[in-house]
Amino acid sequence: MEVTCLLLLALIPFHCRGQGVYAPAQAQIMHAGQACVVKEDNISERVYTIREGDTLVLQCLVTGHPRPQVRWTKTAGSASDKFQETSVFNETLRIERIARTQGGRYYCKAENGVGVPAIKSIRVDVQYLDEPVLTVHQTVSDVRGNFYQEKTVFLRCTVNSNPPARFIWKRGSDTLSHSQDNGVDIYEPLYTQGETKVLKLKNLRPQDYASYSCQVSVRNVCGIPDKAVSFQLTNTTAPPALKLSVNETLVVNPGENVTVQCLLTGGDPLPQLQWSHGPGPLPLGALAQGGTLSIPSVQARDSGYYNCTATNNVGNPAKKTVNLLVRSMKNATFQITPDVIKESENIQLGQDLKLSCHVDAVPQEKVTYQWFKNGKPARMSKRLLVTRNDPELPAVTSSLELIDLHFSDYGTYLCVASFPGAPVPDLSVEVNISSETVPPTISVPKGRAVVTVREGSPAELQCEVRGKPRPPVLWSRVDKEAALLPSGLPLEETPDGKLRLERVSRDMSGTYRCQTARYNGFNVRQREAQVQLNVQSKAYSPEFYFDTPNPTRSHKLSKNYSYVLQWTQREPDAVDPVLNYRLSVRQLNQHNALVKAIPVRRVEKGQLLEYILTDLRVPHSYEVRLTPYTTFGAGDMASRIIHYTEPISSPNLSDNTCHFEDEKICGYTQDLTDNFDWTRQNALTQNPKRSPNTGPPTDISGTPEGYYMFIETSRPRELGDRARLVSPLYNASAKFYCVSFFYHMYGKHIGSLNLLVRSRSKGALDTHAWSLSGNKGNVWQQAHVPINPSGPFQIIFEGVRGSGYLGDIAIDDVTLKKGECPRKQMDPNKGEWRELSKVLAWVHHSCHVGPASHQSPPGNTVVTVVTVTR
Repeated sequence: MEVTCLLLLALIPFHCRGQGVYAPAQAQIMHAGQACVVKEDNISERVYTIREGDTLVLQCLVTGHPRPQVRWTKTAGSASDKFQETSVFNETLRIERIARTQGGRYYCKAENGVGVPAIKSIRVDVQYLDEPVLTVHQTVSDVRGNFYQEKTVFLRCTVNSNPPARFIWKRGSDTLSHSQDNGVDIYEPLYTQGETKVLKLKNLRPQDYASYSCQVSVRNVCGIPDKAVSFQLTNTTAPPALKLSVNETLVVNPGENVTVQCLLTGGDPLPQLQWSHGPGPLPLGALAQGGTLSIPSVQARDSGYYNCTATNNVGNPAKKTVNLLVRSMKNATFQITPDVIKESENIQLGQDLKLSCHVDAVPQEKVTYQWFKNGKPARMSKRLLVTRNDPELPAVTSSLELIDLHFSDYGTYLCVASFPGAPVPDLSVEVNISSETVPPTISVPKGRAVVTVREGSPAELQCEVRGKPRPPVLWSRVDKEAALLPSGLPLEETPDGKLRLERVSRDMSGTYRCQTARYNGFNVRQREAQVQLNVQSKAYSPEFYFDTPNPTRSHKLSKNYSYVLQWTQREPDAVDPVLNYRLSVRQLNQHNALVKAIPVRRVEKGQLLEYILTDLRVPHSYEVRLTPYTTFGAGDMASRIIHYTEPISSPNLSDNTCHFEDEKICGYTQDLTDNFDWTRQNALTQNPKRSPNTGPPTDISGTPEGYYMFIETSRPRELGDRARLVSPLYNASAKFYCVSFFYHMYGKHIGSLNLLVRSRSKGALDTHAWSLSGNKGNVWQQAHVPINPSGPFQIIFEGVRGSGYLGDIAIDDVTLKKGECPRKQMDPNKGEWRELSKVLAWVHHSCHVGPASHQSPPGNTVVTVVTVTR
């Protein structure tokens, strides 16, 4: 296993004022996935066509800092301005098995709180073709009294499709048209859903009793095949008819077994029967077999509408509905309403008082209420009235009104709700009326108005209610519009006034409202109080800066690169100060990671922090994880992937070396006027059947992953064919430049490698700057070529095919820098260095011993020795 070690340099904070490095969002939509076609519908609209059931992939490429948050929304159609309720917060929108309802205009909104959000859109057109549906309708009219009847049949073929479908009607195997048969008419009706074609059989003839088929086609768009449906028309063809075995409203007791039969009374072909339930599916345990529906041991939750539908595609479907009501009662509540006319909130002698009782029941109107006082039935009188269906209260509520309250009216009142004659338990609620019965007050206990807890811990918010009776307490959020409580509800009832929260998070912080309920107590203005919840949370995640100019810096010869990692801290003032960062760097597909702690001083909002990662191996990618630490501990971690990219910039940097490790090959392009192209490959992507005894085994680094560029001279290449690789355009800012590169020219048929300079100052003029021909051995060698362009320029590597297929030429590690080229350094292992050593030894002997008349300089060297005597 390879373990990659990294040398991490010092942290270089960059302090900013105001917005710092923050920049507004920019966005662009890119498409992927299984598109049929992507086209420009007009100047301002892009259309993405896809088949229903395929995978839609849209990418919103964004820039800006902090990294913009991307929100995808869509309209219901190209002309609608109503957005769907669902939104996707992700840079990539991926919809598996896309449905037709998901077509429309998709909007990518990139927003980072800086400037105006960036919004881009694309229209998605979903193509589909459903199975066609063929229905038969018929009319019978009298002609000349009762002596003759004219029967007309309409065969209606309907299909849903996009694009619009083409219809073909057939009788048997013969295609029908009005021009060939006066007894038929084919037309498209108005005001129909979907696409429809009607075949009209006028004054039905014996030959019209036959098999008919409707074929629909969208002309194979997106590879969608044609579809067809058929129908056998006979003289007994008739629509379905139904009747039920029970009344349309069926009231039953819980626990009973319910059976409903739906009986066919007509229809040819034989209709199909189907039971459905609304709302929701059929109850668990229910059995629908043919026209019989059985529900064993029915419960209150099984109440609802049950529909029996019969269809045979002739006429309209027949439908019968049963409203099943299972007797039930729940949620008994009471209210105490002081004198409304005198706007009183207290019970006072001499004023009116109303006691109300309500239960939620099925069926609601069948509930009966009975009032008791001190255990005895309450007797009606001029001062004691029992009413039902008070317009100011929920439906079917019973109220006991006490007119001109006397001391003798004090006591305990009991309300009993029941279903007479049904085995449903009664529900009751008790109300005590006395001088101690007072409306509620609510307050927060001392020291509990502000609750501070650590993130992840439980919390308890408390409000105290006084009064008699004490109503339930309702909790809600105050400072966040339409915010839900942690339970997922907008309102939560607590009988003891305590709201208990488990494992609080930072988004739970804020103001909470507690208020008295208007039921099971006084029906008066609600009393309320507030509690502040503060959550001591961990630090927010860092925000990686993705717009660093030239973050990748490659190093000549070493096959390493460094990366400038920059980030800001999200909301640093909202939590405890960040003390340090924990940095983890791991090469992809490796398990080992290097971990480093990075201390920091006070981090401010908008402050750009920088860290340089070095000794990263070309062309590997790395996962970087960055976690802030406060006194609270570890905060939210942010991660990103660092990819190696070749620098594509003007030759102003001393490390502007192209290793060809990136597919963009540093901005180099293939010349369109040559005979063939250069190829990018490494030892792992080489053709195993390539020609032997030519070309390099690896790149200059000797690693199998390293890439290089080469020309393949096997067939169909011929003698003299040229391949040209052209650099990006450089702006000349110096008089002299040096082009350094490694070349590999091995094989007995090696042609030539030329370096040309294309000047752009006066048109496109190519001049030769360097050339080499012939076999130079199975080694990489380096060349330094000086050039002095007069204006904007490009460099061109031209490979020329030699006399045979053993002539592959390769280049690697191309460097362009300002200034003169280095002087040639001699290899001590080569003969030229050994020859020079002999010459220097001869000179040294001649200067110290004296020239030997019988000796001459070694080789063909001409040496002039000047002796100076002091």
